[in-house]
Amino acid sequence: MLDQALKNQLAAYLQRVTQPFELVASLDDSQTSREMQELLETIAGLSAHITLRTDGQDARRPSFALQRPGSDHQLRFAGLPLGHEFTSLVLALLWTGGHPPKVEPELIEQIQALDGDFAFEVYMSLSCHNCPDVVQALSLMAILNPKVKTTVIEGGAFKAEVEAREVMAVPMVFLNGEVFGSGRMLLEEIVAKLDTGSAAREAAKLDEKAPYDMLVVGGGPAGAAAAVYAARKGIRTGVAAERMGGQTNDTMAIENYISVLETDGPKFAAAIEAQVRHYGVDVMNLQQATALIPAESEGGLVQVKLANGATLKARSVVLSTGARWRNVNVPGEQEYKNKGVAYCPHCDGPLFKGKRVAVIGGGNSGVEAAIDLAGIVAHVTLIEFADQLKADAVLVAKLKSLPNVTIHVNAQTTEITGADGKVNGIKFKDRVSGDEHLVPLEGVFVQIGLVPNTEWLKGTVELSRFGEIVVDAKGHTNVPGVFAAGDCTTVPYKQIVIAAGEGAKAALSAFDHLIRLPAAA
Repeated sequence: MLDQALKNQLAAYLQRVTQPFELVASLDDSQTSREMQELLETIAGLSAHITLRTDGQDARRPSFALQRPGSDHQLRFAGLPLGHEFTSLVLALLWTGGHPPKVEPELIEQIQALDGDFAFEVYMSLSCHNCPDVVQALSLMAILNPKVKTTVIEGGAFKAEVEAREVMAVPMVFLNGEVFGSGRMLLEEIVAKLDTGSAAREAAKLDEKAPYDMLVVGGGPAGAAAAVYAARKGIRTGVAAERMGGQTNDTMAIENYISVLETDGPKFAAAIEAQVRHYGVDVMNLQQATALIPAESEGGLVQVKLANGATLKARSVVLSTGARWRNVNVPGEQEYKNKGVAYCPHCDGPLFKGKRVAVIGGGNSGVEAAIDLAGIVAHVTLIEFADQLKADAVLVAKLKSLPNVTIHVNAQTTEITGADGKVNGIKFKDRVSGDEHLVPLEGVFVQIGLVPNTEWLKGTVELSRFGEIVVDAKGHTNVPGVFAAGDCTTVPYKQIVIAAGEGAKAALSAFDHLIRLPAAA
């Protein structure tokens, strides 16, 4: 199962295990069971603190539980946690074996204080780069609190179960048999949904914070760069972000960031957050800004209101709220989201193995998605509004070489159809002839670009007709003391490296603004 290099690496990690625990496997006569037993035997052989039993009686087979002697804690993996989930398995082994998690003590206390009966089931795929965050969060909760039970289910190994529960997007989380949530969720988000009083407590804590010299709104590459540059100037810096890393969390491969030959989005996001925290920046994650109130006078405080009711104050603000996937906005899109309508081919593509899907969008992201999906699904229909594909020529040539892809240009998507709660087709109109077409299929992947996260700024900061924040060459907005950077601005070419550079520029401009303000009385 594991090559020698990976065994050596795993052995080094397992040296951190200090408390004994068991791996209790429930197996059958399948090939997956044999592979699971081989994997578990390897793990048990690498640590004197870990023992293996194969007499488990769980109904899901193959599966295995991590159990401390005399403990009621329950964490189970159904199917093989390899691929992107191998890290989740390693962390679960370490945490069960007594190695402390890298989580704030306050959050650990909040998890341990949860009172109730929480039985989580999380469905994941091994190619999903959003799944590990959810898997690791729910695994840690089960290890920290015996009232939380977590079962991690690899969808490819339990196809009948996935179809029966109509799981068409991952990660998909059930709590006590009911849908709890889908898509990427952070540990803090999950705990907040369970601890209903946490939002009010968090808002009160944020309201008490002293004003910042520079407050960055948004935690993607632009916001992270701005925070690092500000903190290195020695000024009080804060970051309020919906999620640190921004869109990079949803990016599969990053191969064009200078000095980094190759990485993936979640690793990149974790790295930029670590660098921001390294400089002592006050990071306020899971915070959505809802209003900007300009300073009343030169050198006064700009206010940023948050969705939880708190208000943050700062002498200068850098807006770096990024962008999100654009919706196609046709009947059926919202109705069938996560029931056949998807936005991440890497995450959800494996769930459509052997089925028919469509990709809406002929830019790089759409054509790349179609190429990726063509290796998994039975057939891909690509629909592009313009009269030709806008993707790079090399990608278009690759797409056209694939035998199970049909391309429609000059095609306007008009409806995503469905029945019994699931997608069953897509309608489009030929923009030349006017003819309507219906393509029967099981999945639709929307890949039509980005829309800036700036709705909350309307009427305060000047926006372009596309909703982008209008900035000059130095990142100034039309509001004194307020700067902007990244994909939410009018700066062209939405790239990570450009966003990072613009974030640094905005922070330097904000600092220049601060040092030129009149001295405080």
